Amino acid sequence: MNYRHAFHAGGFADVIKHIVLVRMLTYLQEKPAAFRVIDTHAGAGRYDLSGDEASRSGEWLTGIARVMQARFSENALPLVAPYLDIVRAFNAQAELKAYPGSPLIARALLRPQDRLTACEIEPKAHKQLIDALRRDTQARVVDLDGWTALPAFVPPNERRGLVLIDPSFEQKDEFDKLADGFAEAYAKWPTGSYLLWYPVKSRRITDGLARHVAAVAETGKPAGKCLRLEFSVAPQQAGGPLTSAGLLIVNPPWTLAGELKTILPELEKPLGQGGAGRFRLETPKP
Repeated sequence: MNYRHAFHAGGFADVIKHIVLVRMLTYLQEKPAAFRVIDTHAGAGRYDLSGDEASRSGEWLTGIARVMQARFSENALPLVAPYLDIVRAFNAQAELKAYPGSPLIARALLRPQDRLTACEIEPKAHKQLIDALRRDTQARVVDLDGWTALPAFVPPNERRGLVLIDPSFEQKDEFDKLADGFAEAYAKWPTGSYLLWYPVKSRRITDGLARHVAAVAETGKPAGKCLRLEFSVAPQQAGGPLTSAGLLIVNPPWTLAGELKTILPELEKPLGQGGAGRFRLETPKP
C-alpha cells in the first residue's frame, strides 16, 4: 500500500497517532532531565490541506476537521487540548489550512534542554522539513534512511526519550523491517519509549507484529511493557482506502492506558464514517 504522509495528513490515523504522541511527550516533560525524540520517517513536517495531495484524498475533512469541532467532556478535554492547541498554532484564527506532522508536533513540546532528531530521505519531503526547522538549534534533520538510523541513534546521550517509527509501508517487507528494526534498537536501548505505527489490512500480519514486539519487550531487564491500540472508522473493504490503523507502544507512561480509556470513546463518533468508529486497547501477548 501507499501511505505517503501528504495524502493522509490530518486523517483519522494521524489524529490517533498524534494524540498518543502528545500524551507521551507531556509525560516526559514531568521530570526536569532532558529527553530526545527520534522520528525515523519524519515526512515533510508541515502539510498544506489545500494542496494537491491532501485535496485529492480529503481525509483531513473526516479527521482533524471533525475533531476540531467536537465537544469533549470535562475529563477528556484537558487530555486532547495540548494536541489541538498545537494544530491551531499552525492556522490563523478559526481556519484549518495546515496540519503539522509528527516532527513539528514533537518540536512544539520540547523544552530548552530537549532535542529532536528527524530522519527523512525523500528529497522533496527532506527539503520541506529542513525549511520548517531551519536554524533550529534543538532539531536536527538527517538525510538517512530511517531503518539505518534507528539502531544508529540509540541510546541517545540524554538516556530519556521516545522513538517514533512511522514508515510509509510502500514496500512489501515493511512489516518485517518494522519488527526487526524495533528489536535491534530495543536491544541497545531497552529503557526508551517506542511508538510504532502500522496500517491494519491483514489481521494475521498485525497480530504477528504485536506478538513479536511484545516478546521483544519482555527481554528487557526489567521486562518492558507493551500496549496495543487499534482504531477503525469503518469496516475494511478489499481494495478500499485504509479504515483501520494501529499503534504498538513499548514502555508507555503508566498514565497512558487510563488516559486513552477516557479519550478514545469520545473519538468514536466524530471519526466514524457511516456510523461510529471503534477501538481496541489491550496488552498484547507474546
